[in-house]
Amino acid sequence: MPDPDRQNLGPQSPFVGGRIPSLDGLRALSIGMVCLAHTAGTRFFPSLVAMRRDLGSLGVRVFFVISGFLITTLLLQEFAKAGRISLPAFYLRRGFRILPCAYTYIGITVILSVTGAAPITHKHLLHAVTYTVNYDLGRPWQLIHLWSLSVEEQFYLIWPVLFWLLKPKRASWFAAGTLLIVPLVRVGMWFFTPSLGWSIGTAFQTNADALAAGCVLAGIWPRLSRSDRYLHFLRSRAFVVVPVVGAFACFLLSHQDRSIMLLSLACGETVLNLSIALCLDRSVRNPDLLAGRLLNWKPVVFLGLLSYSLYLWQEPFLNRMGTSPINWFPLNIGLALSAALGSYYLIEQPFLRLRRKIEQGLARKAPAYPANVSGRMMPHINMGLKESAAEIR
Repeated sequence: MPDPDRQNLGPQSPFVGGRIPSLDGLRALSIGMVCLAHTAGTRFFPSLVAMRRDLGSLGVRVFFVISGFLITTLLLQEFAKAGRISLPAFYLRRGFRILPCAYTYIGITVILSVTGAAPITHKHLLHAVTYTVNYDLGRPWQLIHLWSLSVEEQFYLIWPVLFWLLKPKRASWFAAGTLLIVPLVRVGMWFFTPSLGWSIGTAFQTNADALAAGCVLAGIWPRLSRSDRYLHFLRSRAFVVVPVVGAFACFLLSHQDRSIMLLSLACGETVLNLSIALCLDRSVRNPDLLAGRLLNWKPVVFLGLLSYSLYLWQEPFLNRMGTSPINWFPLNIGLALSAALGSYYLIEQPFLRLRRKIEQGLARKAPAYPANVSGRMMPHINMGLKESAAEIR
């Protein structure tokens, strides 16, 4: 009997020629916002407090939505092709993509800590290597940015298992429910656990709806692809209302008034997440528009490919509290880019090539099941699924 989950996936996919258009450019935009926010206030660069607060958090939130969208799209493609997903294959891909660069950065930071250049306690180090920095109060500047990578790693651990258990249709409903539940979690923590108020915005349970927004978009992609009205709206001038509403929601998130902050926790973040998801969808579906052409410009695409290494290495150089010349603008930007390029070419790319060799070896050894419901042979371990050139951090 045909699997309804596989039938409902539809033929539409955001991948074009092995990559998702505009996704690298959106990652470049995200890392640009983070770097600009961190550079603001460093010596010889204007001190822009609002820029630090708003742009940095917005850039990370865009990363979260992209992550949910890309990972769910990859899982949906694998399920559509094989009728199942391989959790070992997923964690192999993620491990080789994430861990080598991150642990290299952490290791060098520890070495600097021994010399007294970057004081880090055993507690901070434990949180860093276990990807729980988002639950570490008082984390040092050199590790503070790992909170967002911790959120994403926790997402990578949880979401594929849920997807495997629930299958695509119910997994999409679960993600949609997350959009409704997480705001209640934020408000509940605000009222009932004020001692944990510092973790609202970093704890996984207070950020899961940003990731879920991308998951939902990936899940309903085929249905949206069949809606002429929706597709027309994405290309129309009326779409400008979406980023305007998102910018207003972002403004509310930075407001210090108690009642406005509560409103932001309850619905402001949800509005912003959905606005980002719609902007992402417009950029991916319409690379021929002006914004799409900019996002797919080769220098911008390369910055997007560099974004993971740059996110890791910008932190020690873009430190507005630092007094060393390495923290002075524009030297700090140059050093951050140089370190990112070294990480990309010397660590990131070699490990990705090693991963591909391992996948190819496992694929050759894997036995095959009998033909599945579509008449194709189902591989025992679907290791050969190509990840986008815009693969998330």
